[in-house]
Amino acid sequence: MSAAAALASYARVVVLEAEQAVGYHSSGRSATYYHFGIGNHAVRAMTAYSREFFEQPPGDFSDQPFCRPTPALFVARPTMVEALAGLETEMRLFTDTIERVDEKVMQAMVPVLKTGGDDIVEGVVDYGGRRLDADRLLQAYARRIKHGNGETVTGSRVVCIDYKAGLWQVTTERGQQYAAPVLINAAGAWADHVAGLAGVRPLGLEPKRRTVIMFDPPNGIDASEWPFVKAAVDDFYMIPESGRILASPVDEVDSPPTDAQPEEYDLALAAWKVEEYTTMTVPRIQHRWAGLRSFVSDRVPTAGFAPDADGFFWLAGQGGYGLQTAPAMAAIVSALVTGGSWPEGLAAFGLTPDQVLPDRLVGREVSV
Repeated sequence: MSAAAALASYARVVVLEAEQAVGYHSSGRSATYYHFGIGNHAVRAMTAYSREFFEQPPGDFSDQPFCRPTPALFVARPTMVEALAGLETEMRLFTDTIERVDEKVMQAMVPVLKTGGDDIVEGVVDYGGRRLDADRLLQAYARRIKHGNGETVTGSRVVCIDYKAGLWQVTTERGQQYAAPVLINAAGAWADHVAGLAGVRPLGLEPKRRTVIMFDPPNGIDASEWPFVKAAVDDFYMIPESGRILASPVDEVDSPPTDAQPEEYDLALAAWKVEEYTTMTVPRIQHRWAGLRSFVSDRVPTAGFAPDADGFFWLAGQGGYGLQTAPAMAAIVSALVTGGSWPEGLAAFGLTPDQVLPDRLVGREVSV
């Protein structure tokens, strides 16, 4: 949606959405949080570039930010101290809002944390964390597409793709037909499947299922001002959500492209992690869901024309950072599709085209 919104200023754009609403899968099941605690250097560069858009949207998008300040607290048990130090060093390359905190400060921020001994002993706070409004962001992109030179067509799953006379021709399961010189494959976990329909070599995309639970905080505890809390190693996070607490075991379970549903083991694991890191129990899960996060081998989002097919453009592998990197990816797609200059802001953060182009993945053995 972000890419289509950017391109609608230059060309006729049609977004074919398989589901009845945009954001049905990963975007609609995200924790909607912006932070530097996930991904690698390239992902953090995209995240840093995107910040201005969220905080000061262009006037034709919104007169209000798409985010609100919500600090991020990264915590470490004794065995995680080295990982926390490495994370702190990497985050400081992109923000000056980082601060080391001790057990006393962490307890003041989140009174239910287990600290001391073999529990949490060190922490790092990023006061520059932001909570994103995913739905408002998606709708703003949809409006930009509509007011530009494009449209979004829902309920339009593509079942056939052909390349004839310089045009990509697609047919949906409802019999709709569209043609264009450029076909952008932004099908999320289904991106390799779409490439197969087009006869294009796959990227070796790996969808991973992640589970989230929501539960009520203990009686008498107001968790609304708690920060986003994440372990320095990827095995737990939680954040307040609409009077409740959202938590995940940060699981990554191999999955085929599908409408992901939570499994009992992963739900139990999420509840157990809550009880491992905090003094809270989870007597009742109020809400549960799962989503797919899709990666290529180096875990860097991919954008660029396929080296083996004219006009076929990859936009895939956004992992778990699709929302927080959406403005950066839109700028990348716009530059690469139109032949424009590489965004200066991304270059300033050390991100170059070779890090995102699909060419870097050519020659690697892949399976789908």
